[in-house]
Amino acid sequence: MKKPSIQVLLTGNELMAGDIVDSNSAMIAQQLNEYGLSIARKVTLGDDLAVLVNELKHMASQTDILIVNGGLGPTVDDLTALALSKAMATELAEHPEALSQLSTWCQQRGSELNQANLKQALLPKGSTVIKNHSGSAPGFLCQLLGCQVYCTPGVPHELETMLAKEILPQISQQYSLQADKQTIKMQVFGLGEAKLQQMIDDNLSHWPQDIELGFRAGTPLLEVKLTSKTKIAQSSLDHWQQRLISLLSAHYVATINDKPLELAEHVLSLLQQQNLTITTAESCTGGLIASKLTEISGSSQSFEAGFVTYSNNMKTAMISVPEELLIEHGAVSEPVALAMAEGALTKAKADMVIAVTGIAGPSGGSAEKPNGTVWLAWGTANNVQTQCLLLPFKRKYFQHYVANIALDLIRRQLIQSKETPNYVKERAFKPIKRN
Repeated sequence: MKKPSIQVLLTGNELMAGDIVDSNSAMIAQQLNEYGLSIARKVTLGDDLAVLVNELKHMASQTDILIVNGGLGPTVDDLTALALSKAMATELAEHPEALSQLSTWCQQRGSELNQANLKQALLPKGSTVIKNHSGSAPGFLCQLLGCQVYCTPGVPHELETMLAKEILPQISQQYSLQADKQTIKMQVFGLGEAKLQQMIDDNLSHWPQDIELGFRAGTPLLEVKLTSKTKIAQSSLDHWQQRLISLLSAHYVATINDKPLELAEHVLSLLQQQNLTITTAESCTGGLIASKLTEISGSSQSFEAGFVTYSNNMKTAMISVPEELLIEHGAVSEPVALAMAEGALTKAKADMVIAVTGIAGPSGGSAEKPNGTVWLAWGTANNVQTQCLLLPFKRKYFQHYVANIALDLIRRQLIQSKETPNYVKERAFKPIKRN
């Protein structure tokens, strides 16, 4: 069966004004690509009813499938359903399945279904509801000039789930499609795209042409994709994945399925597998490491307490850092980082610890300890390691980078890696000692 032609219409004044950046069309294209499909044409329009109606008719007359993204919310500028009803020369009507989905969504959150929400249940007559697994706005499917029009929410994670679980399976079944390509996704920490590409060029120069290598930059984890272009290539995909993992060594974090995982999720998973607990002692990151851990459901199994000791006084009062160490070496020093780690381990009675103390800037630095200096201490009571890095970045980025490096160092200890991370090779720093 012939593959369908597909166009995409994105709506919203915020897109036209540049208030938000369009990432949804890229997501749609990526998911379509898994089935050998592509976007033939993409249009972005503001919230103008007459313009939307005209464009819907024009696009529907040219394509088999039209994916409309945005405009399904409860406010007056959400016009997708109304525009389609006018393009179809039909009326809006309360759809019982959409109403049921909205009612369930409100009940789960302990809120009442108000008049604004009820607007989302008004769909063009003859529409079929598409389930929204994570948001309030039901998607819907209707027919316009012989074209199938799939209407989807603008919230990225809602769109992503609706495409993967509802829309693409429907299209695949209708057109008897099978995924032409097999894709493996891996997460990497501590290597940038350019560095990784050079490593591959230098060490895997005979990379097969029928296995596509792709990179998706992210913070903190880089996503690497291996995609087989042919059925024959699928048989060697695992082999080349293993060769790449061997090259990456401990910079390789995990192979993932659909949703990218956070670095903290990988750390907690390892802790739980090994039945270990962890605590944190943070100064320059202000509790960010603990926050990243506790964002993950079930983290209490491995994390009971963390300590934010921003001032010298609190370092002493909360985790027993000796005052003489602070006076002699300063708060940003190896002895203080070690004392923070030891104090947190004792107070929390945990198995492992992360401690960080640094100068986030833009003020506070000196010639001997410039802005971006950070000491990290991590490990167990019997094996606490330390490292000083110089990360001369803006304050917020510095804090996030330190938090993620700290999590990665613990991850490496949990997998018993002995290699030196790339970021240590590039950013290691030896502060000038006081006279």
